[in-house]
Amino acid sequence: MNQRTHAAGPQPPGPKGASRPALAMLGVNLMVFMATLDMSIVNVALPTLVDTLASDFATIQWVILSYILVIASLLLLVSRYGDLHDKKRVFSTGLALFILASLCCGLAPSVSWLIAFRAAQGIGAAMSQALGMAIVTQLAPPASRGRALGFIGGAVALGLMLGPPLGGLLIGLAGWRSMFLLNIPIGLVALYVVRRHMPALPPVRAGERFDVPGAIAASLTLGSYCLGMTLAQQNGLADPAALSLLALSLAGLAAFIRLERRAAFPMLDLSLFANPLVSLPLLMSVLVFITGASGFIMPFFLQTAQGRSVTEMGIIMMILPASMALTAPVSGALADRYGSRAISLVGLSVLCCGCLALGTLAVDTPWWGYLLRTMPVGLGIGIFQAPNNSAIMGQMPPHRLGVGSGLANYARVFGQSTGLPLVGAIFSSLVLSRGHVASQAAFTSAPPADLAAGVAGVFNWLAALLLVAIGLGIAVWKLEVRRERTAAS
Repeated sequence: MNQRTHAAGPQPPGPKGASRPALAMLGVNLMVFMATLDMSIVNVALPTLVDTLASDFATIQWVILSYILVIASLLLLVSRYGDLHDKKRVFSTGLALFILASLCCGLAPSVSWLIAFRAAQGIGAAMSQALGMAIVTQLAPPASRGRALGFIGGAVALGLMLGPPLGGLLIGLAGWRSMFLLNIPIGLVALYVVRRHMPALPPVRAGERFDVPGAIAASLTLGSYCLGMTLAQQNGLADPAALSLLALSLAGLAAFIRLERRAAFPMLDLSLFANPLVSLPLLMSVLVFITGASGFIMPFFLQTAQGRSVTEMGIIMMILPASMALTAPVSGALADRYGSRAISLVGLSVLCCGCLALGTLAVDTPWWGYLLRTMPVGLGIGIFQAPNNSAIMGQMPPHRLGVGSGLANYARVFGQSTGLPLVGAIFSSLVLSRGHVASQAAFTSAPPADLAAGVAGVFNWLAALLLVAIGLGIAVWKLEVRRERTAAS
């Protein structure tokens, strides 16, 4: 049955005066690309920053953390603010702030200033990234929404793929400051395109007010959770600071729910989660991005266990985001034609098969064997992401498109934040259970077979997790078929 998800939910009114919507969406994709690139490009610069800025590794990590935590804390806040104001104005303001903060990062005189400017960069990225899918949903015709959202998925994958190699190249040719200054020409092009070709996108429903208490509670809850999970990844799940922050986030969530139930104009309409065609795809997205967070254990296999060079490892690991970038736009177009639910299930199935294949890794696995195993993971995520996001956005009321975009983005952030310490804990326990090393600190001296077995075991666990996601996808598909039959009768 041809199931077009965009027919399932109310559609926003088409924007007026949009003479070049394709160019406007290009501007959105350029900003999404830059925001994602800046999450990955800095990773390779940490040793350089320690030396040139006379810092230490514990401090320099905040160059990454300040950016990620600010985005995570502000995603829902900005999403709701965008629903109440002109989305174009909020997006372009965030884009301008991102460009200015990038210039300041490139000129930062010390590590403290760099951390502060990275936080400002995060504010600009949140203001733009949180509304990207909402703007594209409002600009694109419903029949091509999946393809349009697929290009956003491709931009995310491209930023992840190009970050490490591009960062290494720029540091070698022009120094670490060039990583941030690169955003200025790209950002100015994006800003020009957005200002010239994007129509005004005023609020669909007038008279609503911004929920300040709910926004504060949401920001503190999300920020505490992400920071707590980050500390758990670095110091272990029993770290007192991590546990305290996670407890604070749990208390904040309870307070947030209480505030939203009483608010006249809640920041997050909790009734959205009562619709399983929204809540279950969001949960599926979280499970997929928990799986996607597994990339950080690959150096233990490729470099430590197999003895490959850093350059060779970097090239091999590019195959996963490259396959994501190639398939995301195609899968979005297929979703427009055949329905989001079916294509999402295909993506989940391919991803699960890839994890099962990676579960057979061994020390003597050749490079081409690794590529054949990891390519389905990238293909599966790329096939899944755009149709699933399209399905979520298709269920959003017109006056909640910004919130829908924020929820879809935060499902990715939540999955990655949860996946990093979870995958780390599984990997550690599997390696330690073989009895040849006593602690994580000794992993570099662990037998290669132990490391390979640990990596393979992680992906067998993740495959089991994806079976849950596939079950949810089948349930959503059946529910939508039932609703369509009821509506037809």
